[in-house]
Formats: sequence, structure tokens, C-alpha cells
Amino acid sequence: MYAEKENKKRSHELYNVLNEIIQIIGVTTASSVNVTASMKQKVFNHTNKLPLHLTNIHYYLPHLQKHENSIHPNVLIGHGKTGVSIVMGIPTVRREKKNYLITTLKSLFFGMSEMQKNNCVAIVFIAEVDSEYTNSITESIRSNFPEEVGSGFLEVITPPASYYPELSNLKQTFGDSKERVRWRTKQILDYSFLMLYAQPKGKFYLQLEDDVEAKPEYIEIIKDFIEQQKSQEWLVLEFSHLGFIGKLFRCRDLPLIVEFFLMFYQDKPIDWLLDHLLSVKVCHPEKDAKHCDRQKVTLRIRYKPSLFQHIGIHSSLTGKIQFLKDKDFSKSLLFKAHANPPAEVSTSLKVFQHFNLLRAYRGVDCFWAFAPVAGDYILFQFWRPLNIKSYLFRSGNPAHPGDVLTDTTVDVFPDDKIDIQSAGLQNVKTSDGYFEIGTFEKGKAEGTISPVFGRIRALRLSIHSTSTMWVLLSEIFIMI
Repeated sequence: MYAEKENKKRSHELYNVLNEIIQIIGVTTASSVNVTASMKQKVFNHTNKLPLHLTNIHYYLPHLQKHENSIHPNVLIGHGKTGVSIVMGIPTVRREKKNYLITTLKSLFFGMSEMQKNNCVAIVFIAEVDSEYTNSITESIRSNFPEEVGSGFLEVITPPASYYPELSNLKQTFGDSKERVRWRTKQILDYSFLMLYAQPKGKFYLQLEDDVEAKPEYIEIIKDFIEQQKSQEWLVLEFSHLGFIGKLFRCRDLPLIVEFFLMFYQDKPIDWLLDHLLSVKVCHPEKDAKHCDRQKVTLRIRYKPSLFQHIGIHSSLTGKIQFLKDKDFSKSLLFKAHANPPAEVSTSLKVFQHFNLLRAYRGVDCFWAFAPVAGDYILFQFWRPLNIKSYLFRSGNPAHPGDVLTDTTVDVFPDDKIDIQSAGLQNVKTSDGYFEIGTFEKGKAEGTISPVFGRIRALRLSIHSTSTMWVLLSEIFIMI
């Protein structure tokens, strides 16, 4: 209750502050192009240091004015890679019991293709100033990931010792101990430093931590989810509901976000500040909390199931044991998510509860419907005609093994007319212009699509007989 009262108390203050921040950041962002260009030259030809270009950082951290290089990261590993799609930020700190960093990096890199790595950069930020410790971690990274280091995909940076202000005399708030207040305050400073270093490197920034497990194909799923957003109003896409794991931002928004964090870094934890920023941007001070929550949904969009799971037991906060687990992460055992091409989806089947076709197509859940009758269908109409390589549809799952599709064909609708005589397709064309290319066997339909069909406008599952069993699609994969 105390925290809730404090939140309400600060809301008006934060609301009034935002316009000023936006004006400041507008100037900062507009000028950052030239700054970034000049810094790139320094990276490759001179100091190999990329300074943070938030012009107001000295206002919120005035001690930095005494140290000329206090906002220059020490680049221990890196080729100065820029122009990528996704920048992954992985902050790491010393832990008393166990370090999970190498395990985390192996999980993140395992499922990535070379093409994906070429279009991404992963930055490990060792948020410590003990050179013996940082050098030890750096060498461990270098020995475990020589290819990632050599290609420039993986970078390692540390902060200058002069970056951090005095953290021993912080005000205790919300009943937190001195140790926790120091820990959460330093965390904001760490994340802010990393975000600002990452900002000029790519289009999107993915915030991770050093004790997570990633789902295979998470990069493609994230990219597809970005494309699916028809509105551009969002500020953060969330791929885990735990803490600050799996938060994706546009790089162009990072200066605004970081400036907000630094303005209140001594007051609240970072996840609370992010929620405040969303409230300040869209919530009306005279409306109630429910109205505010509805407005924030447009800025904070959640993907399910979670792509990242927390694996650390020994927290970076000394002495803390935690068993945080994302429950949505394990739900995907009953279905498998894929990054499918953008499409409008529809079905004649009666859907059970919230298990709709769109959620299944996006990899959020399975599709579950009542028993079908002859003539029912499941339809995928692509936003634009596509050259499709293959398809996979799996029905049923371990919990409901009998809810499978039977006597069902896979049909495609080509974008261009086909000479069915010369192509030998006269026996597979349907009366409404589709072509049957596959069928369900033991609950699964899988196959490639012949190039003779060219670009495909739509793909359909056609059910040809009535069944007493329900229908559950646990996997949908259309590969282009």
C-alpha cells in the first residue's frame, strides 16, 4: 500500500517532466547522427572508444564533469560493428556463488545462423571496475566463443571506475535495505550505460541478463513479432514477464528512456521507472487506474509464450537466493512456436475459449476448436504473395493426443494462372481454384511446395468429413 501511494504521489510530477524530456531528447537525437559518425571514425582509426552521446548525462550525474573519459567505455573485445537489426545487451556482475554468463551466451548463440549473427551484435557489459576480474571474464568469453569474437558479432565492454557516483549514502525507500537500494541504483546506472553504448549500433535493442535461457529461433520470432505490429505507437515489446528480461526497444527511443531512468535513478527500481514512463506518456491524470492500464497496453505489448527463462538461483544481490521462473516459458511444451509470414487467418470451426487461430499462428498458444463437419476449413491469406518452400502442420499434443485432423488436405492458391495441362495438375485442382498438395497422415501434414506454383496467395486446410473429435493444432510452420 505504501508503494502504491508513493506511485500516485509521483505521477503528477513525472507527467509534468515528460514534455521537457521529449524536447531535450529531440535536440539530442537530431544531433546524434553527426556525433555517431565522428565516433565511428575514432573507433576504427584512433582510440577504439565509443563515447556515450547523451548530452544531459552530466546534469544527472554531475560528478562526471570532473573526469574527461568517464563516459567512454573500455572496449575489451569488439570491431565497432554498426548498422545491424538487433543489438543484444547482456549486463553481468560478480556473483558470490555461481556465474551463469557462459551458459547464457551458449543458449543465446546456439540456435543463431551465420546470417542472423551478421545482422546482430551481442554486447556483454561487465559492470565491474576490478581489472583482474574483468580480464578473467573476458578471457573466458574469448576462449569459449572464438568465432563470435573474430567476426565482430560479440563485444565486451566495461565502464570506467569514474562513471559511478558515490553509492554508500543513498536514501532508503520502500522498506529496502541499504544493500538492496545500492544494488537497484547501480543496476539502473549499468543498464543506462549499456543502452547508450548500444544505441547507435542498430535498429532495435534487446535487453537481456546474464542468467537466462533462450528458446530456439527466438531471433526470427522476435523479428516476425515486430513486423506483425500494425501500429507504431509501441515503446516496448516484451518477450518475458520477469523483471527486465526480454524487453525490446527501438534504438531511437533509448535516449528518451535512459534520460528518464537517470532522472530518477536514486528513487525507484528500473522496472517501476519504465512503468512510470508509460504512464506519463499515455495516462490522463484525472482518469482512474483501469483507464491508465488500457492506455499502456498500446505502448507495452507482450508476446507469449515467453522466449526467455530465468535460470539463476544465486542473485547478483549478495546473499539473496531466488527461484524466479517464467510460467509462460514451459507452456510451449504443449505446442511449438514458429516465425510465420504475416497473414490474415480465418476458420469456419467453432473456437474453444481463447485458443484462436491467430494466437496459434503467431506462436502464442495452440489452436483448439470443437468437432468439425465436412466442408470446414482453416485459411491463411498472406499479406503479399510469397514463394513458400515448405509447410508443417501438427495436430494433437501430449495432453490431447486424440484431437487430430483426419481426412484433411493442404491446398494452395497460386498468385498467377498455371497451365494445368502442361504442369500435370489437372487432377489436383479444386472447383474454387485451389490445388491440393498434401494430406494429413497420423495427425501431421508436412511437405515442400513445387516451384511450378510460383508465388502463393493463400494456403488452406480443407476438412472433407465430419468427426466426433475436437481439433487441436499444436504446430504451424510455413517456411518461406
